Amino acid sequence: MKKNNTLRLVVSFLLSLFALNAVASSIINGAGATFPYPLYSKWAQAYQQLTGVKLNYQPIGSGGGIKQIQAGTVDFGASDKPLPPNELQANKLVQFPAVIGGIVPIINLASAQNQPIKLSGALLAEIYLGEIKNWNNSKIEALNPGITLPNQLITVVHRSDGSGTTFLFTDYLSQINHSWKEKVGADTAVSWPVGVGGKGNEGVASYVQRIKGSIGYVEYAYARQTNFKVANLVNHAGHTVSPSLETFQAAATNANWSVKNYFGSSLNNQPGVNSWPIVGATFILLRKTQADPQKAQTILRYFDWAYQASGQEMAKQLDYVPLPAQLVTLIHDVWRTEIKTKDGQLIWSKADSSSI
Repeated sequence: MKKNNTLRLVVSFLLSLFALNAVASSIINGAGATFPYPLYSKWAQAYQQLTGVKLNYQPIGSGGGIKQIQAGTVDFGASDKPLPPNELQANKLVQFPAVIGGIVPIINLASAQNQPIKLSGALLAEIYLGEIKNWNNSKIEALNPGITLPNQLITVVHRSDGSGTTFLFTDYLSQINHSWKEKVGADTAVSWPVGVGGKGNEGVASYVQRIKGSIGYVEYAYARQTNFKVANLVNHAGHTVSPSLETFQAAATNANWSVKNYFGSSLNNQPGVNSWPIVGATFILLRKTQADPQKAQTILRYFDWAYQASGQEMAKQLDYVPLPAQLVTLIHDVWRTEIKTKDGQLIWSKADSSSI
């Protein structure tokens, strides 16, 4: 009888352990970029309804996402700034894009209520350098004939946290303005010459909403959801364009995706008459060596589903650009060859592709 009781306790313990592992494998924890957060939230809700797998995602900024995946405290990190191959190798990470989107300037200006203000990259750089201080500056007026611009101070709003959105924005300004490149540069966090800082898209938007005459930058899906006034921009070809799925797609068509640099191509300031000038991919960071193969399979199945028709349709609904089919094929190749168990066994194969 005593042996039977011991056996039952052992079996009960093993079953409980198995159940805990199963639950743990059905929860994915990620953190990082705020740029794709509206889409990740939509994907998470739909995927949980379909599969029961839950995604917990913390939109703490790209800098935080990079730190957390490097520390091993999350299952995946998310960054709008692609990491260079040497940094990925040093931290034993792989990187692949999840979706493409645009960064837009938002403004709080009464003159922009009925028709959009036009800006150029050069003007944006001068505004963020503090060289253009008022809305009725002659350079802004020259680009906006027929619009009466007020003699109102421009309050610059920027991100205060480490942000891939900031990287995309400052990378664009660095390409446009030599002075910006030399004095400030491009990174997830920079030393801003002027302005006030807000945490996340919501922090920037909150300041712009409250301060008359202010200008900030956020990702487009966030601007659309919150009904902010968005400035049009003069692109590389000299054409004035409005932000939209079509103008983001026009910029993305010129990208040169390469497995060698883990897809870290810049989409900013692309040629083409219809190209929106501030466009970037947002990236997922995964550990090459996975301690829990079942959890790794769950993560990869989730993103594989996101790349398929229903996930991509959700991306379009929120004004993100789905990844081209040939790029998804390259991403699958990285999964199949570089993500392994501790003993070197491959985790992903063609047969693992989701049929949901």
